[in-house]
Amino acid sequence: MHGPARTLARLVRAVSRKLGRSGGTTAPGRLLLRISPGALRRMGGELDDGSVLVSATNGKTTTAAMVAATLEGAGRSVVHNRAGSNMAWGVATALLDAGREPGQIGLFEVDEAWLPSVAKELRPRLLLLANLFRDQLDRYGELESLADRWAELASGPGAPPELVLNADDPLVADLGRDRDGVTYFGLEDDSQALPELQHAADSKHCRNCGAAYHYDAVYLGHMGRYRCPSCGRERPRPDVAATRVRLRGMSGSDVDLRTPEGDLSLRLPAPGLYNVYNAIAATATALRLGVPPDTVRAALEGFGGAFGRVETIPVGERELSILLIKNPAGANEVLRTITLEDGALDLWVALNDRIADGRDVSWIWDADFELLRGRVRRVTCSGTRAEEMAVRLKYAALGAQIEVDRDLGGSLDAALAATPGTRLFALPTYTALLDLRDLLSRRGLAARWSA
Repeated sequence: MHGPARTLARLVRAVSRKLGRSGGTTAPGRLLLRISPGALRRMGGELDDGSVLVSATNGKTTTAAMVAATLEGAGRSVVHNRAGSNMAWGVATALLDAGREPGQIGLFEVDEAWLPSVAKELRPRLLLLANLFRDQLDRYGELESLADRWAELASGPGAPPELVLNADDPLVADLGRDRDGVTYFGLEDDSQALPELQHAADSKHCRNCGAAYHYDAVYLGHMGRYRCPSCGRERPRPDVAATRVRLRGMSGSDVDLRTPEGDLSLRLPAPGLYNVYNAIAATATALRLGVPPDTVRAALEGFGGAFGRVETIPVGERELSILLIKNPAGANEVLRTITLEDGALDLWVALNDRIADGRDVSWIWDADFELLRGRVRRVTCSGTRAEEMAVRLKYAALGAQIEVDRDLGGSLDAALAATPGTRLFALPTYTALLDLRDLLSRRGLAARWSA
């Protein structure tokens, strides 16, 4: 049954692509898994070089795309869910092309809640686990529950032989403490440290004894250099570390890395400290997969970004810079990045509450929009919960003109027309990002995307 089911799924994908429907990344995989439930395991077994899975709350799409760039730069044939459809059916759609070329390696970003079930089917050779933040709690529950499921995957029967873990995230770092085959990555430049833990900080207590961590440096959310004053558990020393970071706003960043293969200096085009973390994670993974350091450098310095993650698209005489926001920690880093720009900022913020966003939008009150105080000229709020976003920004006392319009296209046009400078910053949540991309595609301003 598997062969005919796979043929039918490929046909559905081809038709979806021809019609320009974004469902082409999910519908074929849904159909295939419904008809042939064991398809993931069978198709994964056709990959000569096995599979690598990437998961995180923030940054998995960009990090996976960075790893893909390094592998392709090394001449490897990569099967990858490029459009970011990261549940089982999105991985299944990408795997429709498994086995078509010799020496293929699978590289799949996987939703953090779906990771254990997808890993059980694919039996990956390596897991890259980058962070765990509070995100969509109405769907996934508390962080501790996810951490427990990841811990069982990392050390239970059939655990992957290799892990690449973020040393700076206590929940993630703990997954490698009692096993071999672990590569840690992290940040070691205290010039990027925050003065204190942010509202978005989640994992503040030691999972071993329950005591509150003491932080010597906080870099992003709850990520930093920490130790437990009670039991002595502390951050592992990273094998791959950023020892010097210079952020250049939307222009990117300069990063010096210490690696087991020697020092590496990068001029990243992707902006923000969160993309520095993505690049460190991608470097650690690529090196473990045998990619030469010079190839890693060339791939990351030429990296063009991932779907909807810090894209800049020309719209007439202006530029539309799109930065996804979907939870407090990620939003804070986007805000931190755009405030590095000179002059007054013009913003378009689209807040949706669909299933893929999470119905609970109370997270916007934990994001530090106060960082924008005195920096914004005009902000347009759109999306299904535009009014709630406007109220949040009103309480942030930005000192800016605030407009509200739920209509995505109309509000965007009005925001662009009212922008006197060259750049409008668009900050959409996940489904608003998809809607925005479809809108720009219909207008011929952005390429359509496919699996």
